[in-house]
Amino acid sequence: MVTDGKIIESDRLERKGIYIKVWIKFLIAHFGALLWVGVSIVLSLRWVGELGTIVSVPFAIIIITGIAYIPGYINAFTVMSLLSDKQPKFVTVSPEEDITIIIACRNEENAIGETLGYIAKQDYEGEIKVIVVDNASTDGTYEESKRAGENLKLNITVINENIPGKYNALNRALKYVDTEFVATLDADTLLHKSSVRYIVSRMISAPSDVCAVAGSVLVRNSRTSFIAKLQEWDYFLGIASIKRMQGLYQGTLVAQGAFSLYKTEVLKYVGGWPDAIGEDIVLTWKFFENKWRVFYEPLAVAFTDVPISLKHLARQRSRWARGMIEALKAVKPWKQPLGYIKYLTSINLIMPYLDIIYTFVLIPGLIIALYGKYHIVGPVTIFVLPLSMIQNFVLYRYQQYVFKNLGLSIRKNRFGFIVYVLFYQMLMSPISILGYMQEVFFLKRVWK
Repeated sequence: MVTDGKIIESDRLERKGIYIKVWIKFLIAHFGALLWVGVSIVLSLRWVGELGTIVSVPFAIIIITGIAYIPGYINAFTVMSLLSDKQPKFVTVSPEEDITIIIACRNEENAIGETLGYIAKQDYEGEIKVIVVDNASTDGTYEESKRAGENLKLNITVINENIPGKYNALNRALKYVDTEFVATLDADTLLHKSSVRYIVSRMISAPSDVCAVAGSVLVRNSRTSFIAKLQEWDYFLGIASIKRMQGLYQGTLVAQGAFSLYKTEVLKYVGGWPDAIGEDIVLTWKFFENKWRVFYEPLAVAFTDVPISLKHLARQRSRWARGMIEALKAVKPWKQPLGYIKYLTSINLIMPYLDIIYTFVLIPGLIIALYGKYHIVGPVTIFVLPLSMIQNFVLYRYQQYVFKNLGLSIRKNRFGFIVYVLFYQMLMSPISILGYMQEVFFLKRVWK
């Protein structure tokens, strides 16, 4: 990746004429990850034996695999992949293609005006059409959208969709789209002035079988609560590192509704957004099923409001977890036609297992360890931590380049980072299990 004249190692190699193909990077990342797991297994043999005397050796292996081996493998694979990542160069950074932005909103009277204002400030040379869909609001969202759009001199259409459900609102708007590309944007999400330019540049610079580009969504309201401060690092490092790794293998698993760009004809071909609480992830997997690919553009930055209370965070993340299960049910990983996608989606199959082990074994094990009993929290558990730190460091360096290129600065949030690294997963795993159970028992779906 090249930003502000700074070149990371993979760029230096390619400038010297050494081009590393994606499949070779894939194999190297696997080799490094398996090597790490091999070392972990050797170091954990005593741990397996001691825990086996309490729960039996097979159960000990199941537990330690979920606590250390698989998380270590995933982290090592991600680190190795990030170290070899290089964003393809843009064909142009000044595209002129007309696009449409759809904003589906419900009771966003206080936020929609500012969101539209940031669209009006885009340094994009093509025409931007905006469609705001008021999805059964009980406030003045419809009127405020029309007023703000007219004052900002936007090419805006405001419509009503009285049937609740984000997918209903998005599909209603899709009927009005007449541009080659269409983007979705959440009503509480603000675009950097160059976001549209960069996300369209990535689309037109990509191979013809790329049908969507996910933008980089970061936290806007991190100073409002400590819960928001934790999520700032999750979006900045955790989610971004996964998306970047997936993007390297041409299969970003979620073109998130908060900010993504799609080819309109492909979107209509697959029938628009599906009837799902995780409509964006299910839609993305349908693209894969039809042999389309999805990229990620880190320079296309948008800032969104995240939940500021644990209650609302739990509601959001359980919805995300439920959406993952919906996607696994809609398109089985082994039926995905593209090799990298088959592998990346298959990783999601083991996430419920990891969350169960983390929630019902590791967290109690940490509590027991406070009393000097280290049967569950052993040496290989700690062995995973350096990998997480390396992964965060590598992604932090990438994000520094991105922010410098965009004229942005990284907020100081050191205490939030420490808590994020050490304890954030203790929140996420139980919340994810809640989402899995909601889908298993077919509980009522709530969009917001």
